[in-house]
Amino acid sequence: SRGWRVRRHQSDMLAAAQRGEHALLVAPTGAGKTLAGFLPTLADLIANPADGLHTLYVSPLKALAVDVRRNLLTPIEEMGLPIRVETRTGDTPSDRKARQRVRPPHILLTTPESLSLLLSYPDAALLFEHLRTVIVDEVHAFATQKRGDLLNLSMARLQAINPDLRRVALSATVADVDAYRAWLAPDGDIDAVTPV
Repeated sequence: SRGWRVRRHQSDMLAAAQRGEHALLVAPTGAGKTLAGFLPTLADLIANPADGLHTLYVSPLKALAVDVRRNLLTPIEEMGLPIRVETRTGDTPSDRKARQRVRPPHILLTTPESLSLLLSYPDAALLFEHLRTVIVDEVHAFATQKRGDLLNLSMARLQAINPDLRRVALSATVADVDAYRAWLAPDGDIDAVTPV
């Protein structure tokens, strides 16, 4: 039964991505949310190899970003995919941060604060001009707090750089799905966000 739910989440997330819809995935811990959230990115990068930043993953904790990178690299390496995945937090060495701005990975895992700093650089529009997807993990952990306000402002700036940007949020515990859909949606339009 767990395997069926995981496949269903993955299928629903792929379908929402193919339709260009924003999505909020709510599923229990251990149900494969993270992989389901990244699956449309991996499928798109396989079908349409590209240079530059494709997907931005935002986590409330830098340790979670590091864990997700490790878990994401396993299937990427097993399939032999030429997809670069890196983290960018306060602990990232300055030489790597400088390189990421010039030659960004395909997938960048970060925190709301590090994203806000990236957006403050004069060349931010060049870094984010090809960004296709933003994945917000554990959205319940900060969406209703000041960090969530900071992230929402950053997503609005990213949407201004790339109007076709797709927003995805993942959570295990969301009591009011529509409130989080409104938070995630550009302009607060809950109908723009598909619940999965």
